[in-house]
Amino acid sequence: MKKLLLKNISHILTFNDLDQIIKRNDILIEENKIVQISENIPADNNTEVIDCTNKMAMPGFVNTHHHFYQTLFRGIPEVQDKPLFSWLVGSYEFWKHLTPDAVYYGSLVAFSELLRTGCTTTMDHHYVFPQGQPGNLIDYQFQAAQEIGMRFHATRGSMSSGRSKGALPPDCVVQSEDTIIEDSIRLIDKYHDSGIYSMQRIALAPCSPFSVTLDLMRLTKDLAREKNVMMHTHLAETLDEERYCLEKFGLRPLDLMEDLEWLGPDVWFAHSIHLNDEEIKRLKGTGVAHCPSSNMKLGSGICRTSEMLKEGVKLSIAVDGSASNDSSNMWEEIRRAYLLNHLKYGDDGMTAYETLKLATRGGAEVLGRNDIGILEVNKAADIVLLDLNDVAFAGCHDPIVAVVSCGNSSLVDTTIVNGKIVAQKGHLFNKDVEDIRVKAHTISEKMIRKERESKQ
Repeated sequence: MKKLLLKNISHILTFNDLDQIIKRNDILIEENKIVQISENIPADNNTEVIDCTNKMAMPGFVNTHHHFYQTLFRGIPEVQDKPLFSWLVGSYEFWKHLTPDAVYYGSLVAFSELLRTGCTTTMDHHYVFPQGQPGNLIDYQFQAAQEIGMRFHATRGSMSSGRSKGALPPDCVVQSEDTIIEDSIRLIDKYHDSGIYSMQRIALAPCSPFSVTLDLMRLTKDLAREKNVMMHTHLAETLDEERYCLEKFGLRPLDLMEDLEWLGPDVWFAHSIHLNDEEIKRLKGTGVAHCPSSNMKLGSGICRTSEMLKEGVKLSIAVDGSASNDSSNMWEEIRRAYLLNHLKYGDDGMTAYETLKLATRGGAEVLGRNDIGILEVNKAADIVLLDLNDVAFAGCHDPIVAVVSCGNSSLVDTTIVNGKIVAQKGHLFNKDVEDIRVKAHTISEKMIRKERESKQ
């Protein structure tokens, strides 16, 4: 059994509630878990040793909201500088051209960006299933995750209400409730692994109140709780959504979720910006994925992060889809989460340490996991190494503040997932980044060209 020894680590961030930071220690990894953290761990002939002098070790980031396919739809002029609803209506026209190859290579692009910037576990919310294309698109995501070596929570997204029913998406990208539930069962039975250190899980994720039927929300809730998997959806992202829910259902978004029994530790929401004090209290124990960059670009608002933490909401940080963010970079989200929090709360804002904790242990808790997001014995060996000798950190006297606020490059030194090195200084060990770039961009250009030609 090959072992991996991280030797002479300058600083270790554990997020284990005991130590904020440990100095000058080693970490020994056997197979996929941490087996020892202490000084001067000896190495035998079966141990690979990495010299970590002047390096910081911390848990890999856990990204709790993304749309991988959107990596192929970045910077489209037709939808730039628009608020959410207008952006969605214009974007659907391009997304309806998705193919299995697009889903596969879009996933590889997202995985590549995430791994190179220190993310070791990610979810994806895939909800676009164009008519005329195979219905097993999420299988292509699992293929990509397995090949590149990333811990992956796929959420079987869905849209069941199109424009003919007064909703936002075109009818050509929605599915029937029966089709959605049938595929959800198939995916859970095929891929979901609830065991410790599992590399793949499934959650169920109707897209949003303005793209699904209430029947689908109820059917999904019943199936998820029968199969013991988690549930996810967008919620309270914009005031347009709030108005839509009040006009169509006579309820504010969170009231609607509570009426549908969509609250609790097995549920997490994306965004959750437009909530009042009483609603935040009712979110206690439910998870939220805070998406700073997307919220800023679409002009949606600022999430009330400090109030959520105070009231016991499980809070995490996420990149959201690349078409509303243009990047799958968790470092950028962490810095923006920290800065936005201080813009809103001033001196009462979160510390750099608290912000990093949201992106690691917080994300793990939102996804219902206690085996990742912490560096301690018997936790999964999902570890990121950062080179504190980088010139970007020169002159900074607190390494935690340095990694949140000072870095001018988001590429981490080393990313370890499940005990295996998968990325180092921008290089992927299991895939060719340039090959991914070329093939993904070719597929992207073909889809964009197809939509523009259809409009001529």
